[in-house]
Amino acid sequence: MKISIGADHAGYEYKQHLREILGNKGIEAVDAGTDSPESVDYPDFAHPVASQVSEGTSELGILVCGSANGVAITANKHAGARAAVCWTREIAELARKHNNANIICIPARFVSKELAAEMLEAFVNTPFEGGRHQRRVEKMSC
Repeated sequence: MKISIGADHAGYEYKQHLREILGNKGIEAVDAGTDSPESVDYPDFAHPVASQVSEGTSELGILVCGSANGVAITANKHAGARAAVCWTREIAELARKHNNANIICIPARFVSKELAAEMLEAFVNTPFEGGRHQRRVEKMSC
């Protein structure tokens, strides 16, 4: 499995932590940056992750910023990207199970690193349920 990951300055430490977790599980992490905690603009990292996921070069994406809203709004501009802001393990599971989300957006200023890791685990390991949810997902694109 290949997962693209990106973060702004607020999410830099979380990105590094999650990359390590992915590596320990043998999952290839494509790092879209940033490479330090110095202030940057989140779209510069959200666009590459969303592009890689929507083009199919990565199966899933991870984006981290302070609130997760900016990266989610940016990623969802890409056709085929379904970025979900998640703040609990259950929300991460439902984002995959019911919405077929392919990018998890994590709010670094509002969740612990441990919870971020739990959400990532749930996101990666939860399959899309399909059925009635497929019909709804098909109605998402404009």
